[in-house]
Amino acid sequence: MSSFADPLRTRSIAWPIFALVIVSVVVATLVIFIVTFNGPPPRMASGAASTVAQMLRTGAAPPNVESRLAFDRQADVPSPGGRFHPDPAAARGLAAELGVPVSDVAAFTMRPLDLERSPFGRDFVLAWRTNGEWRVVETPSPFLAPWHMKTLAAMLIAIMALAVPAWALARAISRPLAEVARAAEQARAGTTLPTLPSGGAREVRVLSGAVAAMHARLAAHAAGRTTMLAAIAHDMGTPLSRLSFRVEQLPEASRDRAAADLAEMRAMIAAALAFARDETSDITPRLDLGSLIESLIDDMADAGAPVTIVAGRRAVIRGDSPALRRLFTNLLENAIRYGEQATIGWHVTWGNVEVTVDDHGPGIDPATVERLFEPFVRGDPSRNRATGGTGLGLAIVRSIANRHGGEAVLENGPTGARARVTLPLAG
Repeated sequence: MSSFADPLRTRSIAWPIFALVIVSVVVATLVIFIVTFNGPPPRMASGAASTVAQMLRTGAAPPNVESRLAFDRQADVPSPGGRFHPDPAAARGLAAELGVPVSDVAAFTMRPLDLERSPFGRDFVLAWRTNGEWRVVETPSPFLAPWHMKTLAAMLIAIMALAVPAWALARAISRPLAEVARAAEQARAGTTLPTLPSGGAREVRVLSGAVAAMHARLAAHAAGRTTMLAAIAHDMGTPLSRLSFRVEQLPEASRDRAAADLAEMRAMIAAALAFARDETSDITPRLDLGSLIESLIDDMADAGAPVTIVAGRRAVIRGDSPALRRLFTNLLENAIRYGEQATIGWHVTWGNVEVTVDDHGPGIDPATVERLFEPFVRGDPSRNRATGGTGLGLAIVRSIANRHGGEAVLENGPTGARARVTLPLAG
């Protein structure tokens, strides 16, 4: 029985997310509750005016009175900036408390004359001119008061306490999804599907089963298409053989043209079969790409093809040797057909090997590059048998490159057209 057979019995991914949200709300509420009931520093009581007056007279708070006020002496009247503004009511209250004229005191507060219990508000700067100097009492205003620090510390502890389970939950959700995504990227006909996660949440199991079923459908579709094409090719072989026999009875001029047409039909059938067969062949775990290219170049050079090689570093990949040999054969034959001679080389980059095939032709039109990779689209619009090919060469190239997890592109190089194939190195 498949491990994905009964996902409905497993727990949904929504439950741990829901639980984490509830726990986060509860923890945040508890932190707010603790902060609120511990309370900020108490506001100065209405009797604090006497404390301010005592500090202005003596420079110190009365005994047994805890005060957060600061005392200072200045030559000039203070002029605090920021949100402080002159407060005539506070000045009158301070003058009455000290028993001095209002002209000898200065009061600056931050309150909008609201219902503060203190006569001076919570933050203030109060001054009294006596003996040729200004005595100043003010509330300290640090950027972060101790109360702020306690509040921030409580919130930081709550965040850290919630971050660990949140990260663990996020990883538990994302890890199997990433595995399924990697498997879906490799779900191509002819490749073995990586192991899919069979445990975890219900949604992950459903997704794994869907990807496995998709891969099976792709493999079945490719196998069916190959079987169909093979059957068509087999069935067409008999009438083509009869046509070949009848062509031999034609006059010489007509016989040569008819024989060429039959040869082209056989080539197209063989190319179509190769195009379908490349999607179902097996990929070996390790393959020395440099040795494969060098062997191919040796064979083509022995046959008189104008090909040269610029060898690079050793590159080991996962690949299908016959399919890759067909890929580079198609590129080299295209380069010779349209550019008279071909040069192939490769270099290893971070995690990939990049193979380039250059010709010495006129180059290509960038506007038509993508169309050239479509099946039965030829680079020679005249459809000349000598230069046109079957129109499947580049389609086969891209199909093989994609099946190996790489890509194939055409561009203009230093000497003409350049085909560039990028393949991942074996891990």
